[in-house]
Amino acid sequence: MVTNKQEQNFLKLSIQVSLNGLSFCILNTKSKAVVFYKKQIFTAQLNPAKVLAEIELIYQKESVLEQEVDEVIVIFSNSFYSLVPSPLFSEENVSNYLKFNTKILKTDFIAYDELEKEKIINVYIPYTNIINYFFDKYGEFEYRHSISVLIEELLKLPGNAEPKVYLYNRNKEYDLVIVDNGKLLLCNTFSYETREDFLYYILFTAEQLNLDPLKLDLLLLGNIDRDSALYKMAYHYIRNINFLDIFYSYDLNENLGETKEQSEAYILLKSLS
Repeated sequence: MVTNKQEQNFLKLSIQVSLNGLSFCILNTKSKAVVFYKKQIFTAQLNPAKVLAEIELIYQKESVLEQEVDEVIVIFSNSFYSLVPSPLFSEENVSNYLKFNTKILKTDFIAYDELEKEKIINVYIPYTNIINYFFDKYGEFEYRHSISVLIEELLKLPGNAEPKVYLYNRNKEYDLVIVDNGKLLLCNTFSYETREDFLYYILFTAEQLNLDPLKLDLLLLGNIDRDSALYKMAYHYIRNINFLDIFYSYDLNENLGETKEQSEAYILLKSLS
């Protein structure tokens, strides 16, 4: 009996890769439900070769990842990126956009994402060995940088006359995105070791943009909550702090039942939309 393709489950797999950890998510688009979610945080930052070894181990342990999927997207999270206005972008000069803030090796592959609505090109360095691994496993697949997904999603949110500062916290680093009246004002990624470092980059960025910390509208997401030392430190200096209200158009599984988990997986889950 021939089964109609529309009646079959259509599975989308999203994988987020960083030197600090990995996340995997499978969405059943027919039932509109997340059917698998797994994350792994490394105790120390690894190099791309060791990250690939961790990926291979996860595939050995998680048989669900060996099932056939219909669509794959890999999200690379790192600070090796540069945003370029579309009118100023030239594919022949991609290395020039990165060389002032990133050490580029001769073996590095440079990719870019087109954010068409925002008229922005995100130039970045993915991990070639990991691209090759997934190509061997799945054939052609889509890959993007995490900051591209984050910017697109944040710019979909309702804007207002006052700048909004979004902070997406991960393991010892965070993305800081500032939106003014629906337009991207600033985007940067900062690494930190202490809670003082965490606060410093927020206040320094605000100072550079002439934003008053007492009036700053700071919205948090990712690996942070009201009980964390990071939040308590920031609240002493920035009183208008809230957590971003997050909505997903599909059901989350039991592993993503808590609001914090849903926030941590924001980019991974939004990449499936």
